Amino acid sequence: MDDVLKRYEDKMKKTIAALEDGFAGLRTGRASAALFDKIRVDAYGGKSLLKEVANISVPEARLVVIQPWDKAMLGEIEKAIRTSELSLNPSNDGKLIRISIPPLTGDRRKELVKQAKTQSEQARVAIRNIRRDGNDELKKLLKDSDITEDEESKISVELQKLTDRYISIVDKSVKDKEKEITEV
Repeated sequence: MDDVLKRYEDKMKKTIAALEDGFAGLRTGRASAALFDKIRVDAYGGKSLLKEVANISVPEARLVVIQPWDKAMLGEIEKAIRTSELSLNPSNDGKLIRISIPPLTGDRRKELVKQAKTQSEQARVAIRNIRRDGNDELKKLLKDSDITEDEESKISVELQKLTDRYISIVDKSVKDKEKEITEV
């Protein structure tokens, strides 16, 4: 029956990974290559992720430098960044693109904290839904006489412990992200 717990823990791990991925896309006052993870560029007749067509580096706390593998891509990369929801203004010098990350306004910080809290609440709900699915499966196994009542009770307690542990990971992650966003 450990495979039941393992399966549901794997689902919870994926929920945490999705939350961290979502947090990476929230712009803080600091430069980060992760900001550009979801930006797609028109390249060679299709859409490619920016990191697949260029090197993204962060030489300073508020500066991102993007150097495309192919200089012909500069215009497309610049266009993709300008039209993204990041509200950044890239500077193209013909060889590479520099993006100065402006400090966040107080209102923008509040908005980003709100987004982070919304994403974390969605993660909590997803984790609780995973627990519910696990408990439903346990009830079915008990009904089909595949497990005993003692086993069902023991696994249910372990599933609750897993849920509590992953909810606390979500809480810590959102607290850390909130601190990062509000840092001046």
